[in-house]
Amino acid sequence: MTDWTWEYEGYEPADERMREALCTLGNGYFATRGALPECAADEVHYPGTYVAGCYNRLTSDVAGHQVENEDMVNVPNWLPLRFRLSGRPWITPDTATVLEHRMTLRLSTGLLERRTRYDLGEGQVLAVRQQRLVHMADSHLAALRTEFTAEGFSARLDVEAALDGGVANSGVPRYRDLAGHHLTHTHTGTAAPDTVWLRCRTRTSDIRIGMASRLRAGTAATISHEVPRAVQRLNLDLAAGHTAVVDKTVALHTSRDPAISDPLFAAVDRVQRAPGFDELLEPHLTAWDQIWRRAELQVEGEAGRILRLHLFHVLQTLSPHTADLDVGVPARGLHGEAYRGHVFWDELFVLPYLNLHFPEVSRALLRYRHRRLEQACTAASELGRRGALYPWQSGSDGREETQQLHLNPRSGRWLPDHSRLQHHVGSAIAYNVWQYCEASGDDEFRHTKGAEMLLQIARFWADSAVYDETLGRHRIKGVVGPDEYHDGYPDAAEPGLDDNAYTNVTAVWVLARTLELLESLPEPRRRELVERAGLDSGELELWQDVSRTLHVPFHEGVISQFEGYGDLAELDWDGYRERYGDIRRLDRILESEGDTVNRYRASKQADVLMLGYLFAPAELEGLFRRLGLRLDEDIWRRTVDHYLRRTSHGSTLSGLVHGWVLARDRRAEAWKFCLEALQGDIADVQGGTTGEGVHLGAMAGTLDLVQRGLTGLETRGRALWLDPVPLPELSSYGFALRYQGHWGVQLRLERGLLEIAVPSSDGSPIDVRLPDRTVCLQPGETGRMVLGS
Repeated sequence: MTDWTWEYEGYEPADERMREALCTLGNGYFATRGALPECAADEVHYPGTYVAGCYNRLTSDVAGHQVENEDMVNVPNWLPLRFRLSGRPWITPDTATVLEHRMTLRLSTGLLERRTRYDLGEGQVLAVRQQRLVHMADSHLAALRTEFTAEGFSARLDVEAALDGGVANSGVPRYRDLAGHHLTHTHTGTAAPDTVWLRCRTRTSDIRIGMASRLRAGTAATISHEVPRAVQRLNLDLAAGHTAVVDKTVALHTSRDPAISDPLFAAVDRVQRAPGFDELLEPHLTAWDQIWRRAELQVEGEAGRILRLHLFHVLQTLSPHTADLDVGVPARGLHGEAYRGHVFWDELFVLPYLNLHFPEVSRALLRYRHRRLEQACTAASELGRRGALYPWQSGSDGREETQQLHLNPRSGRWLPDHSRLQHHVGSAIAYNVWQYCEASGDDEFRHTKGAEMLLQIARFWADSAVYDETLGRHRIKGVVGPDEYHDGYPDAAEPGLDDNAYTNVTAVWVLARTLELLESLPEPRRRELVERAGLDSGELELWQDVSRTLHVPFHEGVISQFEGYGDLAELDWDGYRERYGDIRRLDRILESEGDTVNRYRASKQADVLMLGYLFAPAELEGLFRRLGLRLDEDIWRRTVDHYLRRTSHGSTLSGLVHGWVLARDRRAEAWKFCLEALQGDIADVQGGTTGEGVHLGAMAGTLDLVQRGLTGLETRGRALWLDPVPLPELSSYGFALRYQGHWGVQLRLERGLLEIAVPSSDGSPIDVRLPDRTVCLQPGETGRMVLGS
């Protein structure tokens, strides 16, 4: 392995699903898992291809209930290419002897290379080398080059390539009893002697899909249509020591694409105009080179290598092509079917990184939310509230996609799912709007779509707050916080918790920022916004009041996760670890015992501590002051200690948040959590979940840990604020930024020396503010600053 490659040596069926996810290739429009082309979907292998934003809805019978679920669709499989010696069985790693096998993911070029040597008996060895790409310049193209070499023998090799429309969503075992056949009306045909096509559509969303495949090998192919497959067959005469090459080029379009009339016509036209593999490679490499320059991240050692892999997978899901699409941030990337491809709050961990490299992508992801603002307002209205209630899980049209039931695989029981009560997703959207505008300087978005979203989210929080005469404060009741373990009080008839601290403090932030924004808007625009929203002075007075009186509970001198948290029982952590070992999913363990985690002071992931992730210490203290509450270093430190001892880290986001918070509080403990965040997917720390799709929020969050967490970087007040944290394990790092019109601002920190280089341009100077000084850097200047201990 090198800094720019990721390799797997040997064939390990038990690891194949994880390797397929981590060897996924994509370009922001679509992605294909790193499955072997000669292998069909089974218990070991799972070839899957996913188009961003392509969803379909089906109804299943679950525990006697009719349950509707929307899934990101596994579209027709373009990979199939199998081979055999004439008259003998098809060759796969599961049916033939594997002498050597290596998968190499080349991060710098977006290429997946596979090398396998099969022992076919009687001294016959077949060497197979494949190069695969999902084109980063032309987002509708993919290609597979296969080289066959007969070592020490000559023979005829049968090769069969196909487009397969007979696929289903079956990549997640716990979903397999649910309806998963999303494709219908599959037809195949021939476009040219070397080109076949397949068209189909999704069952309910009626998205039309067109796919075309061109096969070239220096010899003619025979074509047959075995619906739902279009098949091309070749016979290659292999001479000892010589290599035969087969190139498969594929084009993919859907009816959601702009500037096309028919997806099938577009796919056939594109694949017929595509050049050969070598010529196709050149613009692909150029596109990746440009992306890496914009997303540059320089970190030494093993941490740097993992961060580069994380960045690679973020860019495959959210690339510059994403700027033209109506899509959100799928929590598991375009890498698998876990979470059904839904959009949660993970953009909270993704957009801060993109803001400073690909702001046009951040803007597109926020427009996805703005287009669904009307649906969010409808959801709030159905609860009897004003404003916008964004769904916990979103898909195609912005309605709530959270399932009504979820399966506990440990007990086999289907249980009510109350996670839709995580209304704090609205605050995450508002936070991302604000962060994007501060980093990009996009006042047009701030004053229009951003302001509209902030206003309606603030309105929802103000209307959700109820005044408690006894407390003399407003309260927000019946919600679920980021923790997710706690979805109700012990033995309560109804789900939901009161005064979740994270929910209430972020609601205060939204209200305060929206009021600030309304004050700063140009008067004509403010008048338009107020008129359209029907906003009056009485409502604004309520916002001010709620933003200063929301209740934040405390117990034992620390911030309570929610009202009543301090009354819960303590869990026997040591006993459960001794009995079960891995207790990350403590909720499933307790439910299988007939108990519930709602009874205990136990969290799945960071909840209260998320406040330390979102807000710098001074800003967080300021929010508590606004509420008339004291939050000093001692209180925060005790709060951190309290929840550190009571968190099972059942989410890959948990280690990231704890590492971020501890980097500023107790550096010696921070690295353990940072390391867990880095290893979340490559070591599959959640026990088999990586094979169902990578954890995109955690991957992007580790990048942002270097970019903002360790540097203390904030973009506010038209300045770059920096307050670096000297973490010994990551003492040297650098990256490039795109900041308010400046492309390629270089920031480098090396053992106490901070260097910032602003490229030449006609842009304005950049104000850089450190705790003890302010530096103004003109375009073309480099500033070097020695940091204090």
